Amino acid sequence: MEHQFLLFIILVVFIQLLTMLARKIRIAYPIVLLLGGLALCAIPGMPAITINPNYIFVIFLPPLLYEAAWYTSWKDLWRWRRVIGSFAFIMVIVTSLVVAWVSSSLIPGFTMALGFLLGGIVSPPDAVSATSVLKNVKVPKRLSAIIEGESLLNDASSLIVFRFALIAVDSGRFVFQEAALSFVSVIFMGIAVGLAVAVVYYYLHRKLPTSANSDTVLTLTAPYVMYITAEMMHFSGVLAVVSGGLFLSYRSHKFLSASSRLRGSSVWSALAFILNGLVFLLIGLEMPVIVRELGPVSLASATGYGVLITLVLILTRLACTYFASVFTVFISRFITTADPSPGWKGPLIFGWAGMRGVVSLAAALSIPLEYPQRNLILFITFTVILLTLIVQGLTLPWLVNKLDMEDADHPAPVEEQDHEVREKLAHLSVRYLDERYGAELTSNVPLQQLRARYVAEEDARGNVTEGDHVLYRKVALELLDEQRLYLQALNASSYSTDEGVIRKYQGLLDLEEEKLRLKTAGGEAE
Repeated sequence: MEHQFLLFIILVVFIQLLTMLARKIRIAYPIVLLLGGLALCAIPGMPAITINPNYIFVIFLPPLLYEAAWYTSWKDLWRWRRVIGSFAFIMVIVTSLVVAWVSSSLIPGFTMALGFLLGGIVSPPDAVSATSVLKNVKVPKRLSAIIEGESLLNDASSLIVFRFALIAVDSGRFVFQEAALSFVSVIFMGIAVGLAVAVVYYYLHRKLPTSANSDTVLTLTAPYVMYITAEMMHFSGVLAVVSGGLFLSYRSHKFLSASSRLRGSSVWSALAFILNGLVFLLIGLEMPVIVRELGPVSLASATGYGVLITLVLILTRLACTYFASVFTVFISRFITTADPSPGWKGPLIFGWAGMRGVVSLAAALSIPLEYPQRNLILFITFTVILLTLIVQGLTLPWLVNKLDMEDADHPAPVEEQDHEVREKLAHLSVRYLDERYGAELTSNVPLQQLRARYVAEEDARGNVTEGDHVLYRKVALELLDEQRLYLQALNASSYSTDEGVIRKYQGLLDLEEEKLRLKTAGGEAE
């Protein structure tokens, strides 16, 4: 037990070092972590690590999906619902069928059922990989919204396909009508279970005398309750978590205090970082076990099959995105669409953003040991993850920069939007103070100072340059550092000031620095 815990600590430290390296060389961290896991395998004496798929499905998957759903824009998800729905469900089924046909035709020993099983495993792109890669490039908001929405939902459809393929391999029969009916029921009942559990949590937060800590603990348990409840009923646990997470996120301002939101955001950010890092590192560490269990299939043949399936996935995704683009142009003559003319650049970027990840490997690992071609399916899955992450992940930023797409939805720079929203909030605040507390403003000094602050922000837009913001941020951070030094010195030299008071003001300074980081246009925390 002690050795396992020590190994876990070492892996977490290694994840942090690799993530810092990824930030330094400006490469998406899942790519660096995967390659880092492969490099660790070469260290003499490194123990072989076998991933239990139940750990990923039950321990890793619910919180990762919940965190992604929590920060997904419901407005964007609803606006692009048709595109996201078609890619998250229809394209997964089409991709699975194409992979089934190619693998059963070209890979010895593969039947259509086994091919469909493989297709269900490798069909869903990974949300973390795509968002990590796109974070460092300027991509239109609609594209990132569609990619994130698709990645959020396609895990559910791929796992449903995987479940039906397992039944087909077991029974040797596949009845389309029964499968289609079960597919629909699993989807809608999974959503219903997620919403039902979310409503329970919503009222628990509102009715119970919770604190910031207890609110955070409740949010940590929510995805597990949603997922396990749905899976116990044989519905989609993935869709339960996604639907429940979206429901609670959209209403978080109604049942969470500002303190709960701040503390919960910090906890979830750290948790998601650790879980994602562990998963991608473990994928690389799993490689020696997968190769060792190939059995009679040679490494060269297995690699060839993996490259073949990867090419099939890339070409199928590109074909589907361009077909969807053409179909959108056609159907926009008869119904209102969000974008009647998608063009060719967007579908190309979207089609190329098809990196695979954790769900694919977890599904492959969960195949029963007695299944035919299990080891080969595992190796092909790993090859697909490796090639899509490295080839597509490394070239996607170059492709985005080369195409240089204009953002049709948000033509104004983010800095300009930031200024505009800040000015409107300041104008609202000044008007509210004047209308509600006009009499008090004549004599109440703190209220006068509050109004003066908002008046300054309201008038600042036309008079402040980007250079002014840079200097303001520099001076403000220096002042915060000076105040911290003073608090430390006061704490060390004075017994008359309680340390609890010192810590309170240290926390306020930290909060002020965080507000400064978010408020200053174009500024990021170092």
